[in-house]
Amino acid sequence: MARKKNKPLPSPEWLQPRMRLMHLCSLFLLTALAILLVVWNQFFADLHGARTWVISGIELFPLLLVAPGMLLGSARVHAWACFVMNLYFIKGVLAWIDPARAWLGMLETLISVTLFTSALLYVRWRYQYERHLAGETAEPATT
Repeated sequence: MARKKNKPLPSPEWLQPRMRLMHLCSLFLLTALAILLVVWNQFFADLHGARTWVISGIELFPLLLVAPGMLLGSARVHAWACFVMNLYFIKGVLAWIDPARAWLGMLETLISVTLFTSALLYVRWRYQYERHLAGETAEPATT
């Protein structure tokens, strides 16, 4: 079986601004998703007598679990946030089917997909940057 050649790592100068941008995008989108959920539940949702703060709390709980680690810039928490975004993606697609909630579904789906992508790119570039800090060379391995 042939050995897999290592790809050269991007330079730290290339990685740093992209990591910073994706971290800021992730934080902005996490906040936007939380605001969207709260505004929807408080002003537009027909909850049939349920307490709006309870429903909002249940929907915000997964976001609140990942928020501290994302604020600190943890790559591992950003990776977990990608898994959490699948919940909001599914919820958004299901809301998109209902004509009364279509605009909520479109926004929630768009925000969750964009947050997933920005968090995933942050994880990828962060681990490449950490490989540079650990002293890994950018030279491809010879076989």
